[in-house]
Amino acid sequence: MKTLSLVGLSLALTASLSAQTNAPQRVAVINVRQVLADSNAGKTAYERLKKMQDERAGKIQKMTEELTGLESQLKQKQLSLTDDKVQDLNRQITDRKVSAQRFAQDAERELGEARDKSLAELEKQILPVITEVGKEMGFALIFNKFESGLVYASEAIDITDVVLKRVNSGSAKAPAKAPAKAPAKPPGK
Repeated sequence: MKTLSLVGLSLALTASLSAQTNAPQRVAVINVRQVLADSNAGKTAYERLKKMQDERAGKIQKMTEELTGLESQLKQKQLSLTDDKVQDLNRQITDRKVSAQRFAQDAERELGEARDKSLAELEKQILPVITEVGKEMGFALIFNKFESGLVYASEAIDITDVVLKRVNSGSAKAPAKAPAKAPAKPPGK
């Protein structure tokens, strides 16, 4: 009984403090992945990354085909070639394998860097819109729906569509700047 009255007192005190500070009490969620995937900027970034990936995959495929050709040539002609020729083909095969592995590793690293750069650029575009919507709609907190550990959220508090429309329309307002100071008057006037 005593614990229940302490909880009630705590809730009343919290409500009283929040009423006095006029702090927003609303909470929202946003599916940032959906904004990234469905926004015009996100689609453009995805296409650019996909093109880069396809180019790298095409080159790896070509390298693999050349390697396969050398290996089949070695198998077919191994008995009729001199030892020097066999060693030379084996060296070429080994060099091509190493080259293909290095290219694949470099391509993976480049794609990762390009993806990270694209995500950072998109974040710079999207975060101000989320902040603006949060302020306009009076939210105290906005959670990233699937990356915050959130298990359930009502669709009524999901602002993904609002943010997505603003990101696509480019209607994010520029943040307010501090007023410029008036130039100081020269002394003696």
